[in-house]
Amino acid sequence: MKRIIALLFLLVLILCLPYSLSSAKIKNTKPEINDVIPVTAIADAKMELATPSAVLIEGSSGTVIFEKNKDERLKPASVTKIMTLLLIFEALEEGAINLMDDVSVTEHAASMGGSQVYLEPYEVQNVDTMIRCISIASANDASVAMAEHIAGSHEEFVARMNNRAKELGMNNTNFVNCTGLDADNHYTTAYDIALMSRELITKFPQISNYCTVWMDTFVHTTKKGRTEFGLTNTNKLIKSYKGITGLKTGSTSLAKYCLSATARRNNMDLIAVIMAAPDTKTRFMEAAKLLNYGFANYSIYVDDHKDVTLEPVRITKGVTDYVYGKIRGDFSYLCSKGKSPENIRKEIVLYEKVPAPLTTEDKIGDIIYYYDNEKIGSVDILATENIPKAGYKDNFIKSIKKFFLAYN
Repeated sequence: MKRIIALLFLLVLILCLPYSLSSAKIKNTKPEINDVIPVTAIADAKMELATPSAVLIEGSSGTVIFEKNKDERLKPASVTKIMTLLLIFEALEEGAINLMDDVSVTEHAASMGGSQVYLEPYEVQNVDTMIRCISIASANDASVAMAEHIAGSHEEFVARMNNRAKELGMNNTNFVNCTGLDADNHYTTAYDIALMSRELITKFPQISNYCTVWMDTFVHTTKKGRTEFGLTNTNKLIKSYKGITGLKTGSTSLAKYCLSATARRNNMDLIAVIMAAPDTKTRFMEAAKLLNYGFANYSIYVDDHKDVTLEPVRITKGVTDYVYGKIRGDFSYLCSKGKSPENIRKEIVLYEKVPAPLTTEDKIGDIIYYYDNEKIGSVDILATENIPKAGYKDNFIKSIKKFFLAYN
């Protein structure tokens, strides 16, 4: 009888206080956490380069190791095709196209000058062949054919290239075509090239299966018959540099000699960009010089959080009382020579409580990293599920459950 009376009293209390249970504001108790501090392991590299503009960055952290006029706007020539390839691989990832799709060559695509594989109007090749032609032979005709296949027109594809450049923080870039042929107002910088190279090589490492091929062939199939055509790579580093993974050469009379060279050793990706080198020998020699410097003087610390166990965080005003967390990606830090990864420590900071509603993009804590006592970065801890705000019915059910638990 006492339990029944107590239950009736609880029901009356809930009915009398609906506002306090469902609408009262709870102060957000999330602490103020500073934004991620940029990695500061920038080298004071004493290197002389004949190349007027160059940059060396590490792939996972994006740290600039060396730079010379990295933000100077210059013509990129066929290095432009890194963005073309990035959009192709993103379309593959999204399922918009697949490698065996047929691509019909338009008259416009077939009319491209410069480096080409002499595709004929209405010739059909699959996406995989087109990527090989672009990556190995820097084919302008294949690039435009793929642009039209993905976006419907070359102009629309170029608009997407510029939008993607903005998303990547390429603030000194404007594309006019997808090929890199010299054109007014078509420009980028060594640093911006490094940014799109980093996105391509780290997000789609399978690009190396194409751009590190020295020689290959494909078959022209037209009304005139079948003809085998040879492809030869212009990136000489793929034959001579240990750990090379790509990526793209480019040259025109105005752009001179350009190169984005990527390499991987000891789980570290480096990207060296050379722009406007005076000759082809210089671009390869100085790209290798930059890569050598990076591998000799740096190592990468990566934490994949496999040793972390997260406690649940309390929720206020939610349909449930607790939520578990997930860590947003790995943490990378570039250690310069003389710095030991063993000096890096991390601190898990979970919020005491968070108010509903909550989404899977909401932070419920951080993992903060320190080198000795200096903060070097952080990684967000996000909610693992969406937690709606509790309504009257939810609060009623929760109160009933708590009541019975109290009496058992």
